[in-house]
Amino acid sequence: MGKEHKTFLCISNYFKGNAFLIALKKAGNTVFLVTSEKLRESNWPQEYLDEIYYMPGQDLDWDMDKLLAGVAGIMRHTKIDAIVALDDYDVEKATYLRENLRIPGMGQTTGRYFRDKLAMRMRAHDAGVLVPPFSALFNDEEINHFADTVPAPWVLKPRSEASAHGIIKVYDKDSLWQNIHELGDNRIKYLVEQFRPGDVYHADSLNLDGKSIFCTVSRYLATPMEISQGGGIFRSANIQYGTDDDKALKEANKKVMRAFGMKNGAAHTEFIKGKEDGQIYFLETSSRVGGAHLAEMVEGATGVNLWTEWAKIEDAIFKEKEYKLPKVTKGYAGIVLTLSKFEHPDLSSFDDPEVCFRVPLEYHAGLIVKSKKQERIMELLDNYAARLSDGFSTVAEQEKLKKFH
Repeated sequence: MGKEHKTFLCISNYFKGNAFLIALKKAGNTVFLVTSEKLRESNWPQEYLDEIYYMPGQDLDWDMDKLLAGVAGIMRHTKIDAIVALDDYDVEKATYLRENLRIPGMGQTTGRYFRDKLAMRMRAHDAGVLVPPFSALFNDEEINHFADTVPAPWVLKPRSEASAHGIIKVYDKDSLWQNIHELGDNRIKYLVEQFRPGDVYHADSLNLDGKSIFCTVSRYLATPMEISQGGGIFRSANIQYGTDDDKALKEANKKVMRAFGMKNGAAHTEFIKGKEDGQIYFLETSSRVGGAHLAEMVEGATGVNLWTEWAKIEDAIFKEKEYKLPKVTKGYAGIVLTLSKFEHPDLSSFDDPEVCFRVPLEYHAGLIVKSKKQERIMELLDNYAARLSDGFSTVAEQEKLKKFH
């Protein structure tokens, strides 16, 4: 078989990454997918997959021993060259399999930097990247010191929940402790940090041999946290090229990737620009393509499909051949997305020529627009947000909210 054919095992707990799977197959590889039993009916690109394996449970409740036994079973007759995690929840599973089966790629220690928000903060802080003041919840004395020296409000955050779900905002020491006591033994799975008001940005990048070879910076006009906690309209758009913010955020992203040992593939990293001091603070990162259809937005702006290029990077590495980034255009794009009261909303009235993508999720109404002019994107996003809010939006009950992947 030589270098031209490799076997990739991809893991996804969520229906996403079709472009990745297709690109891997088109490059002449064997592609296996392990996904959740609940996603059996999803529209996976069957003709590009050599085999699909299904696991009972979803998100964090897969039985890791069963997963390992299943993959070890496949390996008896087929050598697996690479394991790829397509979603946040799959990073641990992939690192666990790689470590046990001695397959190259990100191991459990590095994997933690891309999943565990406490590990992220400690690592970023040690590398000289600004982070909002934070504390682990292991030691009572440390928590008291944090509460006495860092001005409120604060947020309690799960260390490894993939969405903004489960974040608790507190305004004084008593309610901080009340919430910590309510967490009981689960407190070790959380951290506390100062809530910094400011604009939240995301850097979506591709990395090769430890270098960032592509990065687009965008700003959330309404953050995933606001949406998941109060409903509303999710919006994001890429920012003006070459501005101070653009340069500062790209630089901060490079620092984070270096510090976290990101070698190859896609990353989605979030930063906040402090309202009071204008400084760029690191919030979190993940070794995957951004969710909520941000990949289609990035493609609208730059012509680069993050999923496809990530697959080509993986392919090039395992075949030891050169990877070349396609031509990048410097356009603008934005997304507007909301939970919808209709299963299949009729968005035909949104018919501007700038519309380049309609979000295909049930009970969601969303569009992506692209243009050479950023002002036009902002104008359309404002207009669409108002119209969606009037005719389509609904607020899901907290526990029913689907993750904005």
